[in-house]
Amino acid sequence: MPAFDPTLVTAAILAGGEGRRVGGADKGLLEVGGRPLIAHVIAALRPQVGDIVICANRNVDRYAQFAPVVTDGATGFRGPLAGIAAALRGCKSPWLLSVAVDCPQPPRDLAVRLHEAAMNAGRDLAAVFDGDRVQPLFALYRRALAIDAGQALKNDMPVIRWQQDLHRALADFSGRAREFDNLNMLEEFRRWERNAHG
Repeated sequence: MPAFDPTLVTAAILAGGEGRRVGGADKGLLEVGGRPLIAHVIAALRPQVGDIVICANRNVDRYAQFAPVVTDGATGFRGPLAGIAAALRGCKSPWLLSVAVDCPQPPRDLAVRLHEAAMNAGRDLAAVFDGDRVQPLFALYRRALAIDAGQALKNDMPVIRWQQDLHRALADFSGRAREFDNLNMLEEFRRWERNAHG
């Protein structure tokens, strides 16, 4: 198998949630450790990929200060598959890596391990298994799945169901589940800040 080439991967940070558990705030722009959450995610992804885009339908100008923004063109919140489908439509690289914006430090080997899982299984898609459950928002897709993603979105399929239908490969991150912890409430932001910065 050829060596992993980060330049063949575009990362799409899924930042389109409603933020219901943080009072409707845009989680990716909330500060933690002295900078917006989105900045932490980008810092973890930058060495792993060639390009980064942010999937968002609000605060587009603010997000654009960090990376190009992809919108799904829909009103309201249609869930993460809308962002994934939009990112795949515009993807110029062979692979698209999806990551949730509320995970401040995704694994530094996320892209390479997902790619290895997809290649070893001969699949166009690999998702993370953290030892307890599948983490469907942390996944790697071949760009060729763009049409399929659009159809799944029309059918209002959950991301995990769509991935199952495509017989996804799984990258085993057993014992590393905490690296996929997400920040859902303000108290979790503060707790992560204390743990990360003492």
